[in-house]
Amino acid sequence: MASSQTQSPDHHAILLDYNGNGRSALGEPLLSHDHVVKATCKEEEQHQDEASFVRTCFNGLNALSGVGLLSIPYALAEGGWLSLILLLVIAIICCYTGLLLKRCMDADPSIRTYPDVGGLAFGYNGRLAVSIFMYVELFLVATGFLILEGDNLDKLFPGIGLQVGVYRIAGKQFFIILMALIIVPTTWLKNLGVLAYVSAGGVLASLIVVCSVLWAATFDGVGFKERGRPVNISGLPTSLGLYAFCYCGHAVFPTIRNSMKNKAQFPKVLVVCFVICTINYASMAVLGYLMYGNEVQSQVTLNLPLGHISTQIAIYTVLINPYTKYALLITPIASAIEERLLAYNKRSNPIATRTLLVSSTVVIALTIPFFADLMSFIGSLLSVIVSMLLPCVCYLVIFKDKKKSKIELVSIVAILVFGVLIAILGTYTSLKQIIHEL
Repeated sequence: MASSQTQSPDHHAILLDYNGNGRSALGEPLLSHDHVVKATCKEEEQHQDEASFVRTCFNGLNALSGVGLLSIPYALAEGGWLSLILLLVIAIICCYTGLLLKRCMDADPSIRTYPDVGGLAFGYNGRLAVSIFMYVELFLVATGFLILEGDNLDKLFPGIGLQVGVYRIAGKQFFIILMALIIVPTTWLKNLGVLAYVSAGGVLASLIVVCSVLWAATFDGVGFKERGRPVNISGLPTSLGLYAFCYCGHAVFPTIRNSMKNKAQFPKVLVVCFVICTINYASMAVLGYLMYGNEVQSQVTLNLPLGHISTQIAIYTVLINPYTKYALLITPIASAIEERLLAYNKRSNPIATRTLLVSSTVVIALTIPFFADLMSFIGSLLSVIVSMLLPCVCYLVIFKDKKKSKIELVSIVAILVFGVLIAILGTYTSLKQIIHEL
């Protein structure tokens, strides 16, 4: 099981202090990534609860196993069968940049978080830049959770709505608002340790969803009838953005590494986690594409036949996780806002701040209710920056005086070029699709 310091049920993780406030080990307000939150102990307790190799692997799998699993068949349908090669390439790149982050941490024993790495490389501006990218990503992922809840609840309970005067709120818009009302009290909690423990079943949830989809194909009459297409050039930017979204656990990697009894084993942990997650993602992608071909929806659960227990298990599993994780994503953003207000000697009402944050995600979810397009945008822009570009740039700056091999330099430059291409093409494509569908 995961240690109390390093639990990560999704690839979006935040290090919290024991009061639920996002902070770095150096005392600065901290922002971290996902697939959610770490409940951390006091300093004197950390050494007593250091994680073994197996427990650290579990934490790493939690960090990389997230809602991207639902959209991976859609990503394959957009890019075609050959895009699976790109999935493998992105997995290798993100594993390598995770190793670069580890080397950056080794350069200074005081580094505890990803923003600390940015601070070591570029000072205050570097720390601020890393934090901003992560805050924006957390906010948008929380918004994506509401869209996911609305889509799947609308599938389970079609036709449900609410009449307000002459207006009728129906379909997934109704469920987005309903889930926000249910979720908002969880954001008022000061101590989120309980939610962090409840949300630790991310790996198990991912396996359950894959098994449910496999059951639907094998025993519920869906079958594997679709052949798909070898490649779809126009859809590759979307595929790349969604693939990148699946492998973005880098913000939590420093926390996981620091939790280990034997920190020298962290590279092995990364390799194990990336191999297992790639097998899981590829399995879901192939299953969904063989089942539904180019008709697969942005979330494969929306394709599953109603009236079968496998569909209900898959959807309910999908619905529970965002409920437990939403507050864990919003809390660090709210804490940063509240601390900023205090810095300017202005009073802040935590309940009002968090309610307004939830309301803002609802507005965006109602305005841009396109799950795959939003995830592709996050993956193409924010996740590529956090997981591909920043680790390379920080490594080059921190070790600028260290001689590097030609292979290493060529590899890093290639990653930077590849990442920039994904960021430009993927961001443009996802924004174009969002605007077209509005």
